[in-house]
Amino acid sequence: MKSIYKRLGDYIQLVSGRNSELNDIPLMGLSIQKKFIPSIANTIGTDMSTYRIIENNQFAYGPVTSRNGDKITIAHFTEHEKGLISQAYIPFEVKDKSELDPEYLMMWFRRPEFDRYARFKSHGSAREIFDWEEMCNVTLPVPSIEKQREIVNEYNTIHNRIALNQKLIQKLEETAQAIYKRWFVEFEFPDENGNPFLTSGGKMVWCEELGKEIPKGWVFGKLDDLKLDISDGNYSSKYPSSTDFISEGVPFIRGTDFDNKVVSSRNLYFISEVQHRILKKGHTKKGDILLSTRGEIGKIAFITNEFINCNINAQLVRINGGTKYSTFYLGCLFESSDYKEELLSSTTGSALQQLPRKNLSATRLLIPHISIIQDFTRRYESIHANYILRNNQNQKLTELKALLLSRLATVE
Repeated sequence: MKSIYKRLGDYIQLVSGRNSELNDIPLMGLSIQKKFIPSIANTIGTDMSTYRIIENNQFAYGPVTSRNGDKITIAHFTEHEKGLISQAYIPFEVKDKSELDPEYLMMWFRRPEFDRYARFKSHGSAREIFDWEEMCNVTLPVPSIEKQREIVNEYNTIHNRIALNQKLIQKLEETAQAIYKRWFVEFEFPDENGNPFLTSGGKMVWCEELGKEIPKGWVFGKLDDLKLDISDGNYSSKYPSSTDFISEGVPFIRGTDFDNKVVSSRNLYFISEVQHRILKKGHTKKGDILLSTRGEIGKIAFITNEFINCNINAQLVRINGGTKYSTFYLGCLFESSDYKEELLSSTTGSALQQLPRKNLSATRLLIPHISIIQDFTRRYESIHANYILRNNQNQKLTELKALLLSRLATVE
């Protein structure tokens, strides 16, 4: 089997194009997620002629490996026909694509084993460098080009299904928010005759705190009035360090893992069973809600559908036996624009905005009559069920992707 392992340097070569003509092409950076991303660097007054040009189907990597933990910044450029990258990156390409498929090579670079190898082979005192010579000395299995393309097609089929599910999940979230706004912001929930409440002349009363009318039976209060269990994530001295994070194990979410995309624990960090048992706080169960306490994060909440551990930058909200509020309703509430503004107004801190638990409990909100919430949940909880289904599918598909990458080492 080792007979098909080849030296990578026999298949790749450096590219040396510079932006000497000052072409107006996108400036790109590399992320530790092994993707090219639009650069946000301030280039005013910068001599752009020194920047490197990278072309479609080429690669680039950052040779300095001591800044990114265990990840190597390397990516396959497919976003544009041409792009600019910093001089700090090393661009290269496959010499003969009929012998080595670039997408197959990128699959090899995505393996955590490659990251560990590159970190081990890095050298230097002030900075550790994975230089071009070491990159060329990488060995990998190079089966027939037909076999490579077969593997790539299998990988892309899984990847595309995950992307489709992510779009569906986003659409489900948008649909849930639109319905939530219709019912609980615009007060157009169905009345006893099934007609929109406000436009059908539903009974309204004046709310002094809000300075407007609200449906009769609704009250203005605070989150603590909902009688939820709210607890902090881990913040003890036993909080995991970078060396505790591993490629698989117990999912561990940090506040910085919340963003405007769908949060899936399979894209996050993992800790060992031993490390998990050391931690005493922040354990979720199915149906819990995690809230980011980081004020600048776009996505504030997501509902868990598996066991997750979390750090101090996330808070755990759990429905207990004493409340009548559904997880689906609360998830919509926390992600609604009005309540986000209330949450963000309750953050504290100067350099880093945080949302302490006492501030979260005291956040103000309009509390609908429980019958309206129950009707909302009954009618639309299928949206949440579909959301969970798609997330579960993506978790399984992501595991399948990881398995496919691991099997590259034994390909024949």
